[in-house]
Amino acid sequence: MSDLTRRQALKVGAAGAGGALLPLPWTAAARADSAAPPQVLAAGDLALWYDEGAGTDWLRALPIGNGRLGAMVFGNVDTERLQLNEDTVWAGGPHDPSNPRGAGSLAEIRRLVNANQWTQAQDLINQTMMGNPGGQLAYQTVGNLRLAFGSASGASQYDRTLDLTTATVTTTYVLNGVRYQREVFASAPDQVIAMRLTADRSGSISFTATFDSPQRTTVSSPDGSTIGLDGVSGTMEGITGAVRFLALANATVTGGSVSSSGGTLRVTNATSVVLLLSIGSSYVNYRNVGGDYGGIARQRLSAARGSSYDQLRSRHVADYQALFNRVSLDLGRTSAADQTTDVRIAQHNSVNDPQFSALLFQYGRYLLISSSRPGTQPANLQGIWNDSLAPSWDSKYTINANLPMNYWPANTTNLAECHNPVFAMINDLSVAGARTAQVQYGAGGWVTHHNTDAWRATAVVDGAFWGMWQTGGAWLATMIWDHYLFNGDIEFLRANYPAMKGAAQFFLNTLVTEPTLGYLVTNPSNSPELSHHANASVCAGPTMDNQILRDLFDGCARASEILNVDSTFRAQVRATRDRLPPMKIGSRGNIMEWLYDWVETEPNHRHISHLYGLAPSNQITKRGTPQLFEAARRTLALRGDDGTGWSLAWKINFWARMEEGKRAHDLIRYLATTARLAPNMFDLHPPFQIDGNFGATAGIAEMLLQSHVGELHILPALPPAWPSGRVSGLRGRGGHTVGITWSNGQATEILVRPDRAGTVRLRARILTGTVTVVDTGDGTAARVTRIESDLIEITVQAGRTYRVTSSGVATPTLEQSFSNVGITSDSNTNVGNFDGGGASLSAQALAQAGASPGGTVSRNGVTFRWPNVGSGVADNAIASGQSIGVTGTGSTLGFLLTGTYGAVSGTGTVVYADGTRQTFTLSTPDWYGGPHSGGTAAIVSAYQNRPNNQRQNTAACIYYVGVALQSKAVASVVLPNISARPATNVPTMHIFAIAIGG
Repeated sequence: MSDLTRRQALKVGAAGAGGALLPLPWTAAARADSAAPPQVLAAGDLALWYDEGAGTDWLRALPIGNGRLGAMVFGNVDTERLQLNEDTVWAGGPHDPSNPRGAGSLAEIRRLVNANQWTQAQDLINQTMMGNPGGQLAYQTVGNLRLAFGSASGASQYDRTLDLTTATVTTTYVLNGVRYQREVFASAPDQVIAMRLTADRSGSISFTATFDSPQRTTVSSPDGSTIGLDGVSGTMEGITGAVRFLALANATVTGGSVSSSGGTLRVTNATSVVLLLSIGSSYVNYRNVGGDYGGIARQRLSAARGSSYDQLRSRHVADYQALFNRVSLDLGRTSAADQTTDVRIAQHNSVNDPQFSALLFQYGRYLLISSSRPGTQPANLQGIWNDSLAPSWDSKYTINANLPMNYWPANTTNLAECHNPVFAMINDLSVAGARTAQVQYGAGGWVTHHNTDAWRATAVVDGAFWGMWQTGGAWLATMIWDHYLFNGDIEFLRANYPAMKGAAQFFLNTLVTEPTLGYLVTNPSNSPELSHHANASVCAGPTMDNQILRDLFDGCARASEILNVDSTFRAQVRATRDRLPPMKIGSRGNIMEWLYDWVETEPNHRHISHLYGLAPSNQITKRGTPQLFEAARRTLALRGDDGTGWSLAWKINFWARMEEGKRAHDLIRYLATTARLAPNMFDLHPPFQIDGNFGATAGIAEMLLQSHVGELHILPALPPAWPSGRVSGLRGRGGHTVGITWSNGQATEILVRPDRAGTVRLRARILTGTVTVVDTGDGTAARVTRIESDLIEITVQAGRTYRVTSSGVATPTLEQSFSNVGITSDSNTNVGNFDGGGASLSAQALAQAGASPGGTVSRNGVTFRWPNVGSGVADNAIASGQSIGVTGTGSTLGFLLTGTYGAVSGTGTVVYADGTRQTFTLSTPDWYGGPHSGGTAAIVSAYQNRPNNQRQNTAACIYYVGVALQSKAVASVVLPNISARPATNVPTMHIFAIAIGG
């Protein structure tokens, strides 16, 4: 796009691919008689399906791809449109954007930053350090292949389906008494797009086919059954378009005739047609666009014509399923799955549709397989699907969130091969970025800032506010080490270690001492796309940079040990790591985003970059860094749950790492709306950005299995919405393939297949019981060592599968779940901390109000037993999504509860003995003072306790809530997920008693 258009886009889009645009609303209405068609049921509901064509709406068309070739299939009755992409057709051509003026300005820029003259520093960066050109180049469309069939009047029985199990789009309808079908797929083995058109009455298929394109193109008819589109990519940012391409479409007919002239293909009165489409590009690599694009297109078309359609399809399905079938996920099915996919999105937040989460999960895997294969370009901001010459944010590679997120599911969901294009790109960037490092910083190693493109541009672009971020290449380099943790392939590590080392070397040369705090820091940099003071993002040492560099330096040191190389370099990166700024907790109880306790100018900003340490990194963990973990929770609370599509997807991962399944599932529901998913399930920033799809898939995997702290954590964030299910084929670090079956919210069987002999640690709730681990091949027992109450270590052999079961423990009663000390004796108040701020209830005041340990309290026909514990020990449960054993029958489920730091409300679930579930809302006012409106006071104590035996003469209230039950036996109750523990300013729900009455 032009500079003007680019700058306008940055202004409207808050600049980077992270910026916000207003959604374009769409709607879909449920049909009372809707039922999933047979082909959808045959695919196990792993299909997107619709009862009408896409019309002209690109976001209703369905994507197919083989990693290199992509098409959007519209499926209209009168006109079929295949919007075409080839992953190397980008605007411009080879160039070096490095700016030689940059190095000479660094000292002054750093001085300005240290003097808190941030906007002046930004101005100087814009004047001296911007790349040449100042923007990068766009991924572009090839054009369209259109098939014109004539009038659609009278068409009926229409179905359009994308089958995720076969990577095939099918369109069927009846017109004039004839049933027509079109089937289309993109083959990786044969490198063509294939379409078969059939009719159940002979001689019924007639159409014309033509190419068109917004590019500079010519059309032709190379022979009597083929048409061609010959073109060149667009000029942009002053860089002449240099990628030549040729698209060829050939028709083979059964019955009838085919002819081609003047760029128009004509099929007349055929019974079936096979249409093959091939595209060749002159792009060889980021420095060479001299490839034989015409020869490539012709050779691939000729080779494909040598096979029958059935052979092409068979090879395609076998190749695709070898990847896709590695992982299965079953979360159950409800009648909501009988609606079309657009309706399921539109109504998702008002119905129970667990299968949609499975569909969303597998759709992300489908898109990654279809947009990223060995030898292709990495999946860009839109995967490989783009209908424009000037797409939003150029549909390139945004590194400060989007490109890494695209590949979060690659390892965990067993698609390691799809990761390969990123590592090839990193090796390219290590060469291109070395030039930028030398010219713009006077440094060794290599650097890449917040974006790159097909030309592997590595300079600062789009303005200092967004582009002056040094650690893009560093983040990419950390992905090499993480990939190694999954596969243990030393040769992979050896081949890619130089890129890791080069990324680290740049920072060994460029980190500078922060004059006030004395840490080594990046300067200049930013916390992606967010200002810390008005109009100023540029700073020194933002938290995300420090976290990324900590991972990079650790990975380099460990890799050098494994490879037995570079001992001096290893010592240097470790010493430098130790001088990086540590993560700190700010005045609001949050993780500080910058070196100083600044308050962000946009409180609900889409980026939460300083929680990189929580996810995808492992620097903030529940058991390893509990204070930072709670500060991360506070950070998430301050930022809020709203966000762009990709931001919501990242938050799914954050809450999964927080081990809060309901909150993670809430974010899935926020994503599954018409504002954040298109009718074809593409993630909407808006507009379309594919990283939200990939991030959601990764987040769902993290809810089921985590492996970032040296153990396999089973069902760490299982939400109440998925009470029973089964997953197989997930991958954990250390080289483990894992399957899990669960029921009533608890694992019943775990299967682990290690790649390598040694030991594996498993953490799961069921492991608190008696554990049995057997080799499924011969039934022998494995050696098991208990590490913690819910953590075991198993000695394993490579390639064997181990089944882990446990007698488990009964769902804990409420008193077994007590974790908070709320009641103290007036003579010893320091043992309690009810609200996280030091306050507690008085045992004496409660006794005066009729609540004594082990005594009964009756309210509204329900009789409770007050906690039978002495003062100063745990006496209430914090509502954090846990299951509580409550059994019996009655008309009312009663609670004695209260809130701290405000009224609190959440959704709980009654689990009946027959397996059915009933959700309910549980709400309570705050404990302090009152009684307050909005609740029924059950116990009102006259005063409260404060530390050091201080009495505060303010009433404290416990409230009663009753839930109407169905006439059948209750097995357990799932509490709302409000918070993990009480803390200052954190709304928390405290439950003292649960009983069934009536």
